[in-house]
Amino acid sequence: MVKDHGPQIKDDAQYEALRRQGMSKEKAARIANTDRREAGRKGGKAAKYEDWTKNDLYRKAQEVGIGGRSKMNKDELIDALRHH
Repeated sequence: MVKDHGPQIKDDAQYEALRRQGMSKEKAARIANTDRREAGRKGGKAAKYEDWTKNDLYRKAQEVGIGGRSKMNKDELIDALRHH
């Protein structure tokens, strides 16, 4: 039986499956709240993180709230952004 996670989660079954796979609550909620027909589509046309400058990566990390970013090098910022 699927637990009701309240009105903030649109697809409780998908949310629970994603959490069992090890995704964070935030990431699982973002995916579970996306229409399933659109969730599988590839994202926008942004450049790969490897093509970004360190300053751009830092600003993006700041925008999404990644802690400890001031001590990270470019590769660490990329990893943190991909796994946030």
